[in-house]
Amino acid sequence: MEEDGAEEPHASPELGLDVLTAGLNARLADADARLPLDYPGSSGRRQPVHTVYVPADRVRAGLVREWGRAALDCLDEYAPDAAALAVATGMAEEGVAEVLPRLRSKLRGEPVEDLRVDLEDGYGDRGDEQEDRDVVASARALCADLAAGQGPTGFGVRMKGMEAAVRARGARSLALFLRTLLEERGSLPDGLAITLPKITSVEQVEAMVWLVEELERRFDLPEGRLRFELQIETPQSVLLPDGTVAVARMIRAGRGRVSALHYGTYDYSAACGISAAYQSMAHPVADHAKAVMQVAAAGTGVWLSDGSTNVLPVGGAEEVRAAWRLHAGLVRRSLERGFYQGWDLHPHQLPTRYLATYVFYREAFAPAAARLRSYLGAVSGGVLDEPATAQALASALVGGVRCGALDQDEVAEAVGVDTTTLVALAGRRVGQKD
Repeated sequence: MEEDGAEEPHASPELGLDVLTAGLNARLADADARLPLDYPGSSGRRQPVHTVYVPADRVRAGLVREWGRAALDCLDEYAPDAAALAVATGMAEEGVAEVLPRLRSKLRGEPVEDLRVDLEDGYGDRGDEQEDRDVVASARALCADLAAGQGPTGFGVRMKGMEAAVRARGARSLALFLRTLLEERGSLPDGLAITLPKITSVEQVEAMVWLVEELERRFDLPEGRLRFELQIETPQSVLLPDGTVAVARMIRAGRGRVSALHYGTYDYSAACGISAAYQSMAHPVADHAKAVMQVAAAGTGVWLSDGSTNVLPVGGAEEVRAAWRLHAGLVRRSLERGFYQGWDLHPHQLPTRYLATYVFYREAFAPAAARLRSYLGAVSGGVLDEPATAQALASALVGGVRCGALDQDEVAEAVGVDTTTLVALAGRRVGQKD
């Protein structure tokens, strides 16, 4: 019990909280200033569910529509109804039946969300004259499709990397690609992406920043217009010789220009000594690399993309269905682990890409909407969620709407807020108050 005349500790004016606060603010000023720069959160842009890689010499006007038709033809031949598709993919028939009309609509209207003209491993060394021709022709084909309203939402180029033997060729092809786009369109499209492969040092990322700065000046582009993806496919892009995390330093070295991290399944696995028969997106070495990528990218606004499977749905019915089952399972696995984008290499992979993605988002819809509605105060629920979990719930609903798995109206009705509000909640950055 306090003696007469004694004051409660919290009421003492001698505590000098203003002085303590001022001291804390001074000590943390630099850290406070860095936080929104290092961890800006989501940009609010639409992330594609996949990237399709096509060698430059095979990119032509109408390619996206051709892939969509080929995917639908494959469905009609090997799985013409929900029951057959469920058996072929090993998925529950009820979920398949629910999304099949959406899947077919997607393959007719937007079969490819993101397309990358490949000048690297999928293309090889064709000589300078041939590569020059293919770069220009592929850029013109993409522009023709965009003008006709048939182009993908996102597209770009995977150049050759910064290795000594190919860096000159890579820089030349990138410059030619950009110049052709500007000549054909007068400006660069919003969905433009540049992919930098085979990264083995932080200095290569710094060199890429220098290269795109130079190209911005030469083409009279706004500063910061050119961003690029890092392909994480070498051990040196995950861990540096001193044991520090390479990919985190590479994101920082990009000075705000790194847009995504793409995992390279086979180069990375091979470099880690994994026998070809066991190289897979699901191998433990792949999971380790992707976990490092995930932590490094968290809160930065940098997208994550899983890699590909090289088992293609081609051949006879048995081979197609076996490849579909493998692909659908890997897509679902990636989604469950927080990788909402992956690679596709063949039009016959599109049915299982969208099937697995749509089923995932449809299954997530009802519980996510109920928990988010409770969090936002519309109803009382049995789960007490943290702000970070509410952000993840909103992200799942926004992702489902953007790819076509969910409708805006059904989400708004279930949550009690519109999509714009959900996008803002999904983009909440580290340290930001509600």
